[in-house]
Amino acid sequence: MTAVAKDNIPLAIGAILATSLALALGDAIIKQISTGFPLWQIFVLRSVIALPVLAGLATLRGDARRLCPAAILWTGLRSLMLVAMWVAFYASLPHIPLSVAAAVFYTLPLFITLFAAALLSERVGALGWVAVATGFTGVLLILKPSGSDFDVYALLPLASAVLYALAMILTRSKCRDEHPLALSFSLNVTFVIAGAAAMALTAIVPPDPSAVAADPFLLGPWTAMAPREWMVMALLATATLIGSIGTAIAYQSGPASMVSTYDFAYLAFVALWGLMFFGEIPDAMSALGIAFIAAGGILSVRRA
Repeated sequence: MTAVAKDNIPLAIGAILATSLALALGDAIIKQISTGFPLWQIFVLRSVIALPVLAGLATLRGDARRLCPAAILWTGLRSLMLVAMWVAFYASLPHIPLSVAAAVFYTLPLFITLFAAALLSERVGALGWVAVATGFTGVLLILKPSGSDFDVYALLPLASAVLYALAMILTRSKCRDEHPLALSFSLNVTFVIAGAAAMALTAIVPPDPSAVAADPFLLGPWTAMAPREWMVMALLATATLIGSIGTAIAYQSGPASMVSTYDFAYLAFVALWGLMFFGEIPDAMSALGIAFIAAGGILSVRRA
């Protein structure tokens, strides 16, 4: 069966829209609690809640073996890329507005376009290159690299976009036949391992108190939780389940360069949550940059 025959475009679009909604809400919640919980604790607890749900889904489908990927090395590499991607993105949230972080991160369709052309031999065309140039103009407007208000933390979402794009190219090329439950299970296991390792490291080699005070989200100790905090973790686990399964389904069911354009719905959802949760309104230059990035995405949609 050919790759084209296996595509299911409506399923891919529906999955990526549901994923964008869930992940945008999860990111807004993480930004809101970033002053009270270390990132690594969130990684561990969120995925510890999600893993039994994934195991239960596989059992209900009558085949727990679905949780074991066939291409273990490629699936493991994909999971490591995604964990590194979320570390970079979440590390930026205490320092920059959610809408700015999201806009810089959502240059990812432009990176996917570039990587799909270089690694998968997908044709880009003139309109595709115009979309890339337009999107990166928006990034420059947001980052303001020559201005005194340049924020180095805004580079973290850019790094996360590169990692995400590479992971999605890997999903399309090497992990396409893996079951979405297996990809999600592997990702959440990697979250637990990474979070536990980071917490163990900070316990064995305690960071300087001044460093902890400067960045408690990355260096803070494990925090005791009340029932309300456990409910928040359960909500984050639900968001990551939808996100990890939905992303796998979307990029397995449609061309990477096409699916990634519908990922731009995340920007609209983030703008909504940013306004509701934090009252965030970007400045004029950032708003113009966001508009350029969105225009690049629209051009990518037309190209696809």
